[in-house]
Amino acid sequence: MKGINLATAAASILALTSLCSASESNLTEPLTSRTILPNTFSPPPGFRNVNLLRNINLEKGYVRETINVVIENVASNAQDDYFIPFPSQVVDRIGGLEVRDKNDPDKKGFEVTLVEYDPYQTTQFYRIRLPAPLQPSAQQTLSISYPLLSSLQPLPASIEQSEKQYLVYAFSAYSPSAYPTLKQKTKLKFPTADITDYTSLPAKSNLEGKQDPQRQGTTFTYGPYGSIPAGAVAAVEVRYEFTRPLVHARLLERDLEISHWGGNLATEERYWLANVAAKLSKQFSRVTWAQTAYYNPSTTAVKELRIPLRAGTVDAYFTDDIGNVSTSRFRTGPRDANLDLKPRYPIFGGWRYNFRVGWNADLGASLRAVPREANSFVLKVPLIEGPKSPEGIEYEKVHVRIILPEGAIIKNYHLPDPGSFPLLSAETTLHKTFLDTKGRTTLSLTAVNLVDDPRDRSIIVTYHYPLSARLRKPLTITAGFFGLFVAAWLVGRVDVTIGGKRGVDVGKKKL
Repeated sequence: MKGINLATAAASILALTSLCSASESNLTEPLTSRTILPNTFSPPPGFRNVNLLRNINLEKGYVRETINVVIENVASNAQDDYFIPFPSQVVDRIGGLEVRDKNDPDKKGFEVTLVEYDPYQTTQFYRIRLPAPLQPSAQQTLSISYPLLSSLQPLPASIEQSEKQYLVYAFSAYSPSAYPTLKQKTKLKFPTADITDYTSLPAKSNLEGKQDPQRQGTTFTYGPYGSIPAGAVAAVEVRYEFTRPLVHARLLERDLEISHWGGNLATEERYWLANVAAKLSKQFSRVTWAQTAYYNPSTTAVKELRIPLRAGTVDAYFTDDIGNVSTSRFRTGPRDANLDLKPRYPIFGGWRYNFRVGWNADLGASLRAVPREANSFVLKVPLIEGPKSPEGIEYEKVHVRIILPEGAIIKNYHLPDPGSFPLLSAETTLHKTFLDTKGRTTLSLTAVNLVDDPRDRSIIVTYHYPLSARLRKPLTITAGFFGLFVAAWLVGRVDVTIGGKRGVDVGKKKL
């Protein structure tokens, strides 16, 4: 183990920040959940953090931060708005911020909005609206959780095919806060005990007089610290071993098509995947790769993708952009189903892989009729499905289309909490396909910065599907066939002979 000089760590974190801000942002449009405030805005000093514990999980290919904090109202009147500051370049990489009551986590999450008061400022704020105003001197415990995408950098950036990969994560030992904090500590959870470099902070800043960080197995602890002012920063950098792929989906297009007549829910997903792990420093060797099959070591390459599906899934299919050049295996059973994909070549760092998968499922497992409301239905479908892996998958942009039957009218829809589904846009459009007259009602949702954690979250759509709309297609088909037969009969009645009946009579006379 060796420590990193504090000045070096500060320079490194600034370099990484500049690198992230120079790269293309994930957000191509303004978030619809942003709140615009005057550029003179400053969070009112109505709170203080009595005790704060920050957990940073580095066991996956993205960062997950969880902050448990006891807040106290120090103002003379009730307060209901709590603000959290983030650097501007970090805000664009937060995959939604979810806040709950730590003492009652089963309750619905708090309302969270991104406050934009000056786009040119280096700090932006998230506003947390408490469910009830906090009275003076009263306390409440918050649980704040959010993933950070594209925050891990391989160092070195290029490695050999069988070499270990090390990642660098730069952060502050002090939790981001717009209020003074009486006591706090930060814990890091690593995937392995191989942590080669880390920043050491002076013991005098630790309340217990210990050298920071304190190490216990795969866990590092910075702190506890006392009396930290608002906005304080202590630059820290860690470098740890993570010989796994960093799977990043640049785009996921997910279509769910409902058919009442067929009782079927058809799903198709189109992926634009990339492995953003360390690149190969030398040319790929098929011989070296074949040798690793005998002892199966850790690797930064994606060897296969496993897609767990719901029980009763049938007719699964898979294609690459250039054809079916990968091996796929579909297994279904009474309790679950799995679709396994194995590319012809392993996907190393810097390589991309585009493909599509699809399957059918029984609509009855996802659709229910609304009691006491004729021709009204409730549809419940998963937010995301797709591949599942121990290292996790991050999604830069997700486009979900729920294609309802032709003539259906959407009454309302319910989305997961913003912490798991940071919505960019939502609109109702028409999707035309075979034998449609005016097109199928489609709910189109676009989100950014998702991770694969909320696989159990669902989208609920309530819609009205009248009998006239259900009969439209069979009546249209019947009318079409009837018109075809009538047209064929009329064509058959047309006399297309040359010369007409006079020629026939002349022929008879000649005979």
